[in-house]
Parts: sequence; C-alpha cells; structure tokens
Amino acid sequence: MSTTIVWFRRDLRLTHNPALAAAAERGSVVPVYIHAPDEEAPWQPGAASRWWNHHSLSALQRSLKAQGVNLTIRSGDSFEQLQQIIQETGATSVVWNRLYEPAIIERDSRIKAQLSDSGIHCQSFNANLLFEPWQIENKSGQPFRVFTPYWKTCLARLQACETRIQAAPKLVALEGKALKSQTLDELKLLPTLNWDASFYDHWQPGEAGAMAALQSFKQDCLSSYKRDRDFPGLDCSSKLSPHLHFGEISPWQIWAAISQLPPTHNESEENSRKHFMSEIGWREFAHHLLYHFPFTTTEPLNAKYKAMPWWRSGASSAIELPHQVDAAKHLKRWQQGNTGVSLVDAGMQQLWQSGWMHNRVRMVVASLLTKNMGIHWLEGAHWFWDTLVDADLACNSLGWQWAAGCGADAAPYFRIFNPNTQAARFDEPGSYRSQWLGADWQQRESCIDLKSSRQHALEAYEHIRQLDAPPPKPRGNSNASLA
Repeated sequence: MSTTIVWFRRDLRLTHNPALAAAAERGSVVPVYIHAPDEEAPWQPGAASRWWNHHSLSALQRSLKAQGVNLTIRSGDSFEQLQQIIQETGATSVVWNRLYEPAIIERDSRIKAQLSDSGIHCQSFNANLLFEPWQIENKSGQPFRVFTPYWKTCLARLQACETRIQAAPKLVALEGKALKSQTLDELKLLPTLNWDASFYDHWQPGEAGAMAALQSFKQDCLSSYKRDRDFPGLDCSSKLSPHLHFGEISPWQIWAAISQLPPTHNESEENSRKHFMSEIGWREFAHHLLYHFPFTTTEPLNAKYKAMPWWRSGASSAIELPHQVDAAKHLKRWQQGNTGVSLVDAGMQQLWQSGWMHNRVRMVVASLLTKNMGIHWLEGAHWFWDTLVDADLACNSLGWQWAAGCGADAAPYFRIFNPNTQAARFDEPGSYRSQWLGADWQQRESCIDLKSSRQHALEAYEHIRQLDAPPPKPRGNSNASLA
C-alpha cells in the first residue's frame, strides 16, 4: 500500500476535496499542515485571518480524528518540512489543492519541480474555484476584464456541467508511525490581547459551520436576496465568504445547493437565486484577474491611475490636493470608525467587532477613503487585509480598485457615494447604525466636508481620465507556471 501526503492549505474540509480523495484512493494518507506565513509575503495572513485559521484547523483536526487520522502540524520552510515528512513516512506521493496568489504560485511550482526531480509523484487539483483562471477566455483568446461577459461565459459552461459532489472519503492512517507534530497553540495564531472576544458571537469556523451557514441562508434569505441584499440592517448576507476563503466549502457545493433546488415559479425568487450565484461569479472573476494580472495586488489595472495623486503614508507627493489636508489624521479616524459619518463609522465598528462588513457599506467606506479623503486605495486594502476574517487577496484587490475607479469593471470616476444619501436609502430607520454605534449615532459631526471634497476628487479624476496609458499585459493563458 502506497502512502500519500496531503498538504492542506486553504482547503480545510473533507467533503469535495479532490486532493484528499485522490490520496485516499492510493492507500494510506498523511494529512499535513505547514505554517509558513513568510512564504506568502508581502501578503502574509492578517490578524483576523489568523484567528479564523486557528479555529478552522481545530475543526479539521476533529474531523480527521473521527476517522482515526491525525493532522501533522509543522512550521518552517514548506519544502524542507515536506522532505522531512517524506523521509519519516516513506511517502511516494504529495498532493495538494491549488492556490492562485502570485507568491504561492511561485513557491508551489518550485516545490513541485524539486520533489518531482527527487522521484516523488506530485499532483495538484482545483478545489477552490468553479473554473481555473486559464479556462475562461474571450473570443480573442485573452482574459476578460469586464465581469458581465466573463460570467455569461462561465454560466454557459456551468449549464453543460454535471455536478457531482464528492462525499468525504474513508481514510486509512499510516500504521506504525507516530509523527512529530506541533500543537495549534504553538503556532500562536490567536491574539494575545482580547480584541477577538465578540468574534465568537458571529462565526463558527470549520466545515460544519460552512454547511450550517449555507443551510441557514437558503432557508431564511435566498428567496428575497436580490431585494434585501443592499440593506445592512436586514442581515440577509450569506456570510459564506470566510468559509470559501479557507476552503471549508467549495463553490461547486454552493452551485449544487442552489441549482438543485426545486423549480420556482416566483420570478423574484428566481432572480434572487441568479443574483446570489453572480456574487459567487464575482469571486471567480477576482481570481481570474489576479492570475492573469498579478501586479494588481499593488498597482492599478488601469495604468493611467499610477499618476493619481492619492495620499499614502510614508510616501512623498509633488501634488497635495485640498481634500488631502490632514490625510494622516483622517486615515486614523477612518480606521477607528470615528469620521463622524454615521454609516461609515457603523461599518468600521462592525468590521472591528465582528471581522466582517456588509458589502454595501464596504463600497461606501471605500469611496469615502479614496475619493473624499484622497487616500490611496492600498491603505484601505491593507487595513481590510488585517481586520477581515474573509480577507482574500483576489477579492480585496479587485474590490478596492473597483471603489477607487482604477481597476476592472471599476466604478465610474464620477460615482462618489454620498454616505448620508446611502444611509437614507438603505438604512432609513437607522437600525444598522444603532446596532454598531449605539443610540447616539445621530450626534456625529463629519471630519471632512463631503461636498467640497467630492468636487476636488472629481477634478483630480477628470485630469487622470484624459491621460493615455497602454492596456495591461496579462501573464498569458498558459497554466505551465501553476503547480
């Protein structure tokens, strides 16, 4: 019987896990998790992500233990740790599920080549997307840069696919080997200060929590999702984003759960189902862009916006716009939920207290930061990266560039959300703001003049809009560099 190492990363589930299923078919299985955050630099997991990762790994440990298999936890260089475990177990194969961040692609490709050269069979799988980024292309054979035609292409393929969700495989442990393993606590993923206390009221990390969230959403919110999704006080979001990011559930499981529902003759309900799946499609689109345009983690997809005089901490600028006066103080107040703009402050408090923020509010807080305050979108991206439990490099980069008007499918430069108008439209009774700011949410004074700052932003964007810039060059559609 052959032995296979399953290298777990962000695929922390047993059901519909192709790498785990392939290993189980070969013989005995050695599940391994290697803590190597520096290998993901410059986007090492933030504090909220580490909190989730700890609890998700704990849930995976329990699931594996129920099958009589232990999760081996190590820290350090991933290649060196895999080599050691191969020597300790006599494993002849190493399998994993693919990730798509630039630094991880480079690392995984290198490890696959090194292990293969030493005679170890290596194989990777798609467990986290509906389609690989290189599988979807436009009529010219190039990657998409606009969501709607991208998602239409995906839907056409989805309709032709037969959805089969793999059950959790029966695992066989390696006999006679007691592998050295660290404890979860030794990874020090949890905070030393008690800022995460309220997270436990909002989340259940792990595969069981993911399935519970999906079931709850289907029962309580799906039928009216398109109508209710923009109202943060209604709490009708699926809350599946962190579960998807850590691979506790796959997009194929979600697609199957929605597409296999009994037919409905209610047009509103049918539209809600379609709209929810388009949100899953937006996540797919984000990874499509990240793979083909990896520079977008730090640079705008639309190159002309490199000339945009956004304020950034630690950087000098030849131009300072009127609305950038006190930008450093404004950034701090924005981070603390103390701008005096009630909807923005409520969103930032929700983020700090729960590790998550309603999508409509995310757009509003991002617009205020990048347009009214004139602060670089990367400042917001880095703050979200550290404080969101669903911090995902592809989605975070796409979302912030969309809000700043410099990326794919970007909001038009002249679209600057008025947070007070947004609050009146989507939180008219003030229930959301009351929940996160308390009863005195109406007694707040804005730290920035919304009208004048909007005008200054429009002038800056109009100048940039007239510049010429070459189209971005994709890395190419080949998957040769992806392990």
